[in-house]
Amino acid sequence: MTDSRIDLPQGTLDLLILKTLALEPQHGWAISERIQQISMDVVTIKQGSLYPALHRLERRGWIKAQWSMTKNSRHAKYYELTEAGRKQLEAEESAWRKLAAAVGRVLETA
Repeated sequence: MTDSRIDLPQGTLDLLILKTLALEPQHGWAISERIQQISMDVVTIKQGSLYPALHRLERRGWIKAQWSMTKNSRHAKYYELTEAGRKQLEAEESAWRKLAAAVGRVLETA
């Protein structure tokens, strides 16, 4: 059996977290699970990468966090996209789509 998981290009994790939080506020574990689920298990986020990324995004003002209760009555830190984060998401998503299209064109024709 081959491993179908791939390493994320630098900066991609921030984009995936912002996109995931655009739907609704979520705690760290839920963010990781959502990304893995939507990517069909191709992208797996390790806690050692996730939490530093969340702290970085919070420092930049792109997300904010507050403690709340989970569905299982446990305390968890929920992260939410800020207005600055929403603008950052739009910019990064646009840049990513342009890059992916350009790389796709090169792969199809070179």
